Amino acid sequence: MTDALQFLLSGIVVGSIYGLIGVGFTCIFNVTGIVNFAQGDFAMVGAMTTIALLSAGVPLPIAIVLAIVVTCLVAAIIERTAIRPVRSDVVRGIIVTIGIGVILHGVAALVWGTDAQPMPAFSGDAPIRIGGATISPQALWVVGAAMTAMVLLELLFRKTFLGQMFRACAINPFAAGLVGIRVGTMSLISFVMSGALGAIAGIVVAPIALTQYDSGLQLGIKGFVACIVGGFGGPIGAALGGILLGILEAFAAGYVSSGYKNAIAFVLLLVFLLFRPGGLFGDLEKVRS
Repeated sequence: MTDALQFLLSGIVVGSIYGLIGVGFTCIFNVTGIVNFAQGDFAMVGAMTTIALLSAGVPLPIAIVLAIVVTCLVAAIIERTAIRPVRSDVVRGIIVTIGIGVILHGVAALVWGTDAQPMPAFSGDAPIRIGGATISPQALWVVGAAMTAMVLLELLFRKTFLGQMFRACAINPFAAGLVGIRVGTMSLISFVMSGALGAIAGIVVAPIALTQYDSGLQLGIKGFVACIVGGFGGPIGAALGGILLGILEAFAAGYVSSGYKNAIAFVLLLVFLLFRPGGLFGDLEKVRS
């Protein structure tokens, strides 16, 4: 029973990381219809920038804020220079994001090197006991960040005028432009928001796992699977899909073999794409409309 509780808690923590990356996917998808496969690399940029600033003697809170700003600027530059020229073609836009991810890997390797780098925990390392299981204090930061992002973005998309403009741009950009919505501005805002969410994800997970130039690749894949499982249409689906994926991975690694951990994600990806492409929380097109 203790083992099961430990696997459950570990799965929730890891799944919250996947969910936070997945929530970043929904920001861009709900405005442009493009799946941003560089989302995991935004997390890498945020984490590596924070680590570099800490090494330079910058206090942690200031380093976190500056890292988020840097990542947002990177996201804005990407949207202006690479995404905007192909925004009308979703397939080309997706391919461009894959290329952007490769470029970010190369730039990160040149700037920060290829060695994995640690980051100190925000609240110490003393374990927290829950029943017979333990988690680190940093795990609470991860879960809290994921839940906060999920709720705030859901409220933004469903309850605010800005969210309505986002959804209008996703459904019919031409019609949105006719009624006065600046589609290009909405696209830029979505990329900046996605960059901020990616940076936050990378920063809160960095004290748990070492960060290096290509660490965003795995996070991006798992975040994408989280969106497929939960549904691309909303932050809640993406976050809960990530938690489900994390729990399944934890139990597979604990009771079967750690070698099957990554296979779980690809099995879920194939199953949902074949039998329920809209995810657990509704049909994709209905959610977007």
